[in-house]
Amino acid sequence: MKPEAGSVEQLPLVELTAYLEHAIPGFCGPVQVSKFSGGQSNPTFKLETAAGVYVLRRQPPGKLLKSAHAVDREFRVMRALAHTEVPVPEVIHLCEDRDVIGSLFYVMEYCEGRIFWDAALPEVDNQQRAAMYDEMNRVLAALHSIDVGTVGLADYGKPGNYFERQFERWSGQYRASELEPVGPMDALIQWLGQHLPEDDGRIALVHGDYRLDNMIFHPQHPRAMALLDWELSTLGHPFADLAYQCMQLRMPKSGDKMAGLMGVDRAKLSIPSEKEYIARYCARCGIERIDNWAFYLAFSFFRLAAIIQGVAKRAQDGNASSRSAAKLGALVDPVARFALDVIEKEY
Repeated sequence: MKPEAGSVEQLPLVELTAYLEHAIPGFCGPVQVSKFSGGQSNPTFKLETAAGVYVLRRQPPGKLLKSAHAVDREFRVMRALAHTEVPVPEVIHLCEDRDVIGSLFYVMEYCEGRIFWDAALPEVDNQQRAAMYDEMNRVLAALHSIDVGTVGLADYGKPGNYFERQFERWSGQYRASELEPVGPMDALIQWLGQHLPEDDGRIALVHGDYRLDNMIFHPQHPRAMALLDWELSTLGHPFADLAYQCMQLRMPKSGDKMAGLMGVDRAKLSIPSEKEYIARYCARCGIERIDNWAFYLAFSFFRLAAIIQGVAKRAQDGNASSRSAAKLGALVDPVARFALDVIEKEY
């Protein structure tokens, strides 16, 4: 993400500075604010002060869908994961008083590093590219191996069939934000509802949006410094995270934000194949294989389409975080078609 100079987007700077000077030891104004251009969900800002650089992440203004934009959950999970094998920024303060800036927000450390949008990683050589993919694999396996009771997250999600709960949540949110009928999405929702898998008992801390551009890498080395954007995290099925990442790698190379690997010669770039990536993950987690993979992929496409529709609805309502949000509504149809293609060819 890159900050947009001068874009404060309704941040009441005087009130915010006074509040943070009281709430955070050592914090002092004046504060220079710039908004990060990446991200469609919760507006994120860089705060530059004489005492240091911070990041502020808030709920968007306006009416919000139920359970969406849970910045308080982001704060809680990152605080719980401090000092684990999962790299997260240090969270500093959570403000639950909506009167300060008009919504919940939290402040965390600013991590200086590299964020990549193109899954082919053209900015690095083959050796570093291979190491970065292995590092993403390592972090995901580490996340799913976390003992949630030990880190205080035993109550972080609801019990029961994760995919059934997620299907109900996202189909409900999709219908609540639907602007016009999308035939492929209707067909996908119908198919998923008829093919929900039985609960296999697997449960782990899941990120919910695990992908390349939500990770900050070290400025020089292929080491993950911070995994960002924990808004959708919960206790759930670990294969959902793995399928979501692999789903995005199947996307077209020229994406609106995250460019995938469709049609890319992975071997030439030292990027593991999907089969190899899954095998590494399984080895790290002590799993022999993953059955029903096509369902997990199709579900990931469905969930992404529902998220995109929510962003498009907020754009119509005038409270989306990104200026490009209004364009996203047109992507719901092709994303749903990707899922239907997976079902037809691989289920």
